[in-house]
Amino acid sequence: MTQEVILFLSITVLLVPILSFLINIFFGDRLGKLSGVVGTSILAFDFLIAATIAFNKLVTYADLHIIQTKFEWFSLGSFKVIVGYGIDNIAAIMLLVVTLISFLVHLFSTIYMDGDRRFPKFYAYLGLFTFSMLGIVIANNFLMMYVFWELVGISSYLLIGFWYEKNSASNAGKKAFITNRIGDLGFFIGIMILFMTYGSFMFEDVFAGIASGQMPFNNPTMLTLAGIGIFMGAMGKSAQFPLHVWLPDAMEGPTPVSALIHAATMVAAGVYLVAKVFVMFTADALSFIAIIGTLTAFISATIAITQVDFKKVLAYSTVSQLGFMIMSLGTGGYTNGFFHLVTHAWFKAALFLAAGSVIHAMHHAMHHMHDHHSDPQDINNMGGLRKTMPWTYRTFLFVTLALAGIPFTSGFLSKDGILAGTLAWANLTGGWHWIVPVMAFSAAGMTAFYMFRLTIVAFHGEPKTEIARHTHENKLPIVIPLVVLSILSIWFFYAPNPIDATGGWFHKMVVQPQSAVPAAYQWDFLLPENGGHDVIQAAGHGETAQAGGHGYLNKLQEESHHFHYIAMALSLLIAGSGILLAFLIYQYKYISADKLEARFKGLHTFSLNKWYFDELYNSTVIAFMMLVSKSLAWFDGTVVDGIVNLSAQVTRFAGYITGIFDNVVIDGFVNLVARVTEYSGGQLRKLQTGNIQSYIVFVLAGILLLLFFFIL
Repeated sequence: MTQEVILFLSITVLLVPILSFLINIFFGDRLGKLSGVVGTSILAFDFLIAATIAFNKLVTYADLHIIQTKFEWFSLGSFKVIVGYGIDNIAAIMLLVVTLISFLVHLFSTIYMDGDRRFPKFYAYLGLFTFSMLGIVIANNFLMMYVFWELVGISSYLLIGFWYEKNSASNAGKKAFITNRIGDLGFFIGIMILFMTYGSFMFEDVFAGIASGQMPFNNPTMLTLAGIGIFMGAMGKSAQFPLHVWLPDAMEGPTPVSALIHAATMVAAGVYLVAKVFVMFTADALSFIAIIGTLTAFISATIAITQVDFKKVLAYSTVSQLGFMIMSLGTGGYTNGFFHLVTHAWFKAALFLAAGSVIHAMHHAMHHMHDHHSDPQDINNMGGLRKTMPWTYRTFLFVTLALAGIPFTSGFLSKDGILAGTLAWANLTGGWHWIVPVMAFSAAGMTAFYMFRLTIVAFHGEPKTEIARHTHENKLPIVIPLVVLSILSIWFFYAPNPIDATGGWFHKMVVQPQSAVPAAYQWDFLLPENGGHDVIQAAGHGETAQAGGHGYLNKLQEESHHFHYIAMALSLLIAGSGILLAFLIYQYKYISADKLEARFKGLHTFSLNKWYFDELYNSTVIAFMMLVSKSLAWFDGTVVDGIVNLSAQVTRFAGYITGIFDNVVIDGFVNLVARVTEYSGGQLRKLQTGNIQSYIVFVLAGILLLLFFFIL
């Protein structure tokens, strides 16, 4: 397959989902339930195209960094805007992730959303979202990336607030949209700084400009700030602290939306962005990214351990795992960060769809029992589901093992690489940086604990309610996606070695690119081991400098290899301890959960209330904005309206005076002229007698008067 064909297929894979949107938005009412068949079939076709692209790029053109095209969008005199699209290795892999999960979500939704009165519109929105996400994946420039970035924001708003009749759903949609705008503002500023400096939106042009030593405003600090601005976009989309608060609330959307948006696509877009522009981040920017990711991973894990809403536990788990990905990229672990994005997409989508399977079954049981008050998402209303929903349980248990980082799963491979990378990074940087691996390992332990807490409480034991007792396994369109995603969470899809992924195809295909940042502003351990930063081979082109002899790209990679077994032993010990603690408390009840809660009431309440972030934001940022809004409203109502009203009063008064002047003076003068004219006419009229003798006398009298006047 030629490069031209791959580019043609790339634009095809982008446009196919918009066909689903157009068909379902305009003809959905006529199609009815067929909307689901149409949408699912279109996405199946789209996945096949994506698989074709990925296979050819990763096999035939694996050594070619990017296959791309670019063209002039518009020009104003000498000012030209160049855009385009392209496929590199990470884009090819992301095409597979997005299209496969979108297809499985479409399939799952044919049963889950059956009976919803806006069924066709749901599939239309799914098509629009998939189109927007694929646009981000194939963009090779900041401008097109930003355009599709905003389209993702709009389509996610439509999906999160799909059941807008509920205030909680409409509020969640607005919260997600507004919170993301904060991050997008930073993204926009970062793009503008780069464009004003390098005169181009193309990634390769910007990276080449950085590699040449050209700094924004001739100041390296501005490059760091531009990088942080770009990263702010990722903070919003990938729900990073302190912009993480929107994602848990977004669980108000239909559960398939959670699987699509909050597991594999939208929230992964931020991680993908950071990976895509990884080469432009300075050492300071990377440190900032690492700290944000670490805080996000740790804070979200501490919140997840006390939540009782099935989807909320998974939501905070998602935020935490996104933190792991961002932390990995910030510590220089480019390959492991992106690897975790892919592995997490499979098992977290499976977890959310399994949650949907459980909730769907609970809803059906509630309907048959005429129970309209119980909460079908409260895990305390479940229990014993492994007997009534065996396939859902088996798949959920396996992907839970993957998320906990247990061997023979893909999650173990990616998480182990991340943790080893944090140890290596901390060892090379020293000082306070050791807080990163400490918090990372702590979050890993909490992940194992809260996921097995969720599994045990929801699936093990005896049913806690009659609703749970009357649940049953769902139909194949719901079960099949769970099985497929679970299978993809097995280690051998990525590497033959179940405890080390570095020898697998993924690490060979996704190689860390050489930094474009001049050596003076980059960590020395991220520079090529041969010391050759003189030849930048445009990190924007993704070329990497192979170190001689031992095969390590840089010192960090070598150090990560040395820490591999230490990290593996620590992660297994910590994860195992978390799982054991969950079984001791919730399965065997050797430790009383109620007594622990009572003993650590303050900590439990703090975690249950999500660190009071919403309350904090309500009392600070939102309260400030409300104060500003009310102040502006007062200024508008009092000052601006006062001036307008005063102007109106002055105008009315002036009009009143003008009216009097018009009526009295102007009209009086006009009337006076009229009356004088009328009087004069009346007097002159008397002279018009019609008697010719009188006229002769008047003429003679006039002649005499003239003679008298001129002679005298």
